[in-house]
Amino acid sequence: MKPFVSTSTYGLLNWVVAITLMSSPWLFGFSHVGGASFFLPLIFGWLQLIMAIFSKHKFGIMNVFPVPMHCFIDVVGASFLLASPWVYGFADRVFWPQLLIGGLIFFLGVFTKTSPFTDKPEHVFKDGLGNITDLDEPMAHE
Repeated sequence: MKPFVSTSTYGLLNWVVAITLMSSPWLFGFSHVGGASFFLPLIFGWLQLIMAIFSKHKFGIMNVFPVPMHCFIDVVGASFLLASPWVYGFADRVFWPQLLIGGLIFFLGVFTKTSPFTDKPEHVFKDGLGNITDLDEPMAHE
């Protein structure tokens, strides 16, 4: 499937998701549950906020962190956030916020343009995947 989320939309939604994740225990009324259900959204929210600040997209402030790496970390982190209610055993008390926000982060990480999951890796090589010796990468080994 082709990526269809622009990096500008991705950048804007990163800020929204970060703020929503950090405030989700109070927004969705599960701050009294405590434990992992309380701290995981806070931790992932701060991670999203830090990556949004440093990412190379329209809404990034520092513009040093590549968007493909941000997408990769989003997919890995969102997978963990999606599974956390069952891994940590709080699914009987709260799981919808983690499921919905984790699903949105996973979706954005996969379907954003330049995502390593849907983007063809041809931009890494000068003439496609045929010649690995002509890497235009600063860390290329010969």
